[in-house]
Amino acid sequence: MTREEAWDLLTEYNQEEFHLRHGQIVENTMKYFADKLGYGDEKEFWGIVGLLHDLDFERFPEQHCIKSQEIMRERGIDERIIHATASHGYGITVDIKPEHEMEKVLYAVDELTGLIGAVVLMRPSKSVQDLELKSVKKKFKANGFAAGCDREVIKQGADMLGWTLDDLIQQTIDALKTFEN
Repeated sequence: MTREEAWDLLTEYNQEEFHLRHGQIVENTMKYFADKLGYGDEKEFWGIVGLLHDLDFERFPEQHCIKSQEIMRERGIDERIIHATASHGYGITVDIKPEHEMEKVLYAVDELTGLIGAVVLMRPSKSVQDLELKSVKKKFKANGFAAGCDREVIKQGADMLGWTLDDLIQQTIDALKTFEN
């Protein structure tokens, strides 16, 4: 599957700017981690997984990570993409456990990129470029802030990767800095 084919599929099922932008943010974050973790030869694959991870969320939120499997299988999409995208719903909507390091990264950064994005919107600069770890950690502890971002999923993702929460947050900030508009 090419990036263009993935984008066409995403935009077939998603029209809201928020969902399209989130897909692109996770796509670019995944590509960053592919390079950083030694999977540079799979960078585009990691990006496609990031782009398509919420394929079904806009239209089928009650069947998130379930309906997307059906949609992708009907189109003959690689089972690795199907497994990877579905695994980010582990323990929430599906029992498909993240196994590959890429799947664990997706599980960890999906919610975290949303939280960091919310922190950035509150900053005078509206930019991740001057964002520091301590600012994210402060908002992470404020449960009322960006309440839709599941902190337990972020913590579990860090644990799956064998990283500290601080390392996960800092590396994700670093990733976002590389492609922020």
